[in-house]
Amino acid sequence: MSVNKSSQVRIVTLDDHAILLHGMNDMLSREPDFHLVGSYSSSRQLLPALQKMDVDVAVVDYALAPDDMDGLNLLKTLQIHFPSLVVLVISALYNSATVALALRSGAKGFIGKNGPMNELIHAVRVVSSGKVYIEPEMALQLAQLQDTTQFMNGRESHSTETVQEAVKLSVLSPKEQEVIRCFMEGMTVTDIASKFNRSIKTISGQKQTALRKLGLKADHELFLIRDTLK
Repeated sequence: MSVNKSSQVRIVTLDDHAILLHGMNDMLSREPDFHLVGSYSSSRQLLPALQKMDVDVAVVDYALAPDDMDGLNLLKTLQIHFPSLVVLVISALYNSATVALALRSGAKGFIGKNGPMNELIHAVRVVSSGKVYIEPEMALQLAQLQDTTQFMNGRESHSTETVQEAVKLSVLSPKEQEVIRCFMEGMTVTDIASKFNRSIKTISGQKQTALRKLGLKADHELFLIRDTLK
């Protein structure tokens, strides 16, 4: 049975791993209600292409090549320049902090690369219908993260203004700021070391020094004060 092209969901894909990109494209192309209009391996290819075509959904990897745009900046760029574009993130960096940050930055859905193959199809259909897609277990983790944030904010409400005044990225060196920004985007110490061509030991030391300067004792506390840091 033929499908009216005007009713198909127009999709572009972005991933710097050729094999994964090919597999994703093959799966999407099999669906009669989907129309794959473009496939790219870098943001440098994707962004100019989006200016020349009509696209409904962009399925993008959150952690591209080290010399490419990071996930957070990519989402912000897409939101600013293509506000009607629905973005579904697919990534191996699949944890509640990364998912929460992506959603806050404009993504309408997030799936892990280790999930079942048919989840991608389902997620595209959900976000293209105007809804947000998060798989149930991750939704529970996000709810717990939100509860923790609210609890911490409530417990420390007497000192919130003091904390907001004191916690500034300006207390960090430029390199420490880079490390913290990348870490809050979901990148690992290894990822950051590769991105900036530094040793893992150096990146780890810069992260720990930054935490001490910010008065934090654990990694997760960064996400509790992320709005202040921004």
